[in-house]
Amino acid sequence: MHIKTSISLFGKLLAALCALVMCATLAACNGGDQAEGSNDSNDSSDSSQSSADALKDLPQIAGLVAEGEPGQKPTVKFHAPMSVEDGAYAVLQKGNGDKIKVGNRVCMQAFAVNLNDGSEMASSWEKNTPDCSTLLTEDTVAQYPIYSLIADATINTTFAIGSNDESGQPYAWIWTIVSQSTDPTRAEGEAVTDIPADLPKVTLAKDGKPSIDMNGQGDVDQLVVQTLIKGDGKEVQESDTVRAHYTGWLLDGTQFDSSWDRGEPSDFSLDGVIDGWQQGLTGQTVGSQVLLIVPPDLGYGDAGSGDTIPGGATLVFVVDILAAY
Repeated sequence: MHIKTSISLFGKLLAALCALVMCATLAACNGGDQAEGSNDSNDSSDSSQSSADALKDLPQIAGLVAEGEPGQKPTVKFHAPMSVEDGAYAVLQKGNGDKIKVGNRVCMQAFAVNLNDGSEMASSWEKNTPDCSTLLTEDTVAQYPIYSLIADATINTTFAIGSNDESGQPYAWIWTIVSQSTDPTRAEGEAVTDIPADLPKVTLAKDGKPSIDMNGQGDVDQLVVQTLIKGDGKEVQESDTVRAHYTGWLLDGTQFDSSWDRGEPSDFSLDGVIDGWQQGLTGQTVGSQVLLIVPPDLGYGDAGSGDTIPGGATLVFVVDILAAY
């Protein structure tokens, strides 16, 4: 699939700061893998030490205070005007919920405060639209100090990151961790039993990778969408970013792309993929597996794509929806 890169609000902030200060302060990667379910008391102290080491070279924000109930939108107080360094941080409120686990997806509510006059902008709280794009992996924790801060936090922790725009206007971005979840690694849910007999037949390997028998499937002039496994997660919206495992074939059975072969799911914005994907995945639910048969006008048209997809090709995909945000 040829997709646009989707960058979240948090990711945009980190990308901007990375160019200035954050990538110059990389945390060392801990080479050992922790056993699943370990309750060793040393794990907590090791994590705290690792977080402290990762953050020690970043400047801190002084004079910024947050008040209110943890997990609710905080009231931020400071003496204006106030300057701030790019990438400076402060933990404003410690959370009272569960410890964040590396490997989980973290959802955060956020808003920005103008440090010259105290005005607010870009708040997610009022419409309850938290940013759930942060997948806390060992790699991101090792690469970005701020991710290390999140990894050492608990639910309802509030922290600030300093940022200056191109004109030099200082802001503090106020982030509150409100939830965490574990993305599935493959479709999981209820297998659909009333699948039309004339559609391609999908078989799953032990790890979940699909193979296909085209079952005589020919060209189509309309999109065919068939749910194979019905997940019970959130419904995908047409403007969402989706994390998915997928494989794509031509009608002769030639596989032209597969995230399974790359060993990593793909993240993509639905406004950056072929129309057949946007139309076919909108309204599906996280955890589902979907068969898509895409006509040329909703795929790559008469031009095709590179050396792998000829012009005028009908395409067949099996997509496992692992997350949507």
